[in-house]
Amino acid sequence: MFHVQIRQSVHVSREFNLTEEELRRRILAPWAAGALVRSGERQWAPERAKLTIYEGPELRPDEIGMGRGWGNVTKHGTEVTAQLLADSGRAQEATVLPPPTSELDQCKQEIVRRARDGGLELEECIAIAGSLRFGSRVSERLALAEQAVWELLHAGAITLDGDGADQGANAAEWQRVLLDWDAWSGSHHVSVTAAD
Repeated sequence: MFHVQIRQSVHVSREFNLTEEELRRRILAPWAAGALVRSGERQWAPERAKLTIYEGPELRPDEIGMGRGWGNVTKHGTEVTAQLLADSGRAQEATVLPPPTSELDQCKQEIVRRARDGGLELEECIAIAGSLRFGSRVSERLALAEQAVWELLHAGAITLDGDGADQGANAAEWQRVLLDWDAWSGSHHVSVTAAD
């Protein structure tokens, strides 16, 4: 069985008792492709996080509980991270894979999905960007959210409504709203809805 730890700063996710197929599909393939990896309740960016993989015996629930899991893994298992990543990289080179979806595309997709499901506040777009750029600076998250909203407005996929925003507004009006910190901070109510 395989046991995985992903660490970024003080944040850690551990998964135990993965089969080789689960490990390759869920962790190694996206990691080698540079795509975000979902583990625990977070998404992890390979360029910002550290991946550690051990191969060892299957752990029983009592061997995992009370924080004992990773200690048992390192005591009874063998670290195989470098070998598996190298193998995964060679497998990826031999297979034509589609390029990973960019953070911007993922952010736009989630904004549109939520806009269709009843709409969202403009400030919520920053939280969506934060889930894709976990651990990044606030300015980077805001920049990603702003770029996503701007491109979706130009594509006609969403509209803005609320304080100082008009659904029929043109690009100059969008710029005025999007450059206003009060619109992003929630001081001014600006909602994002799906275009008809």
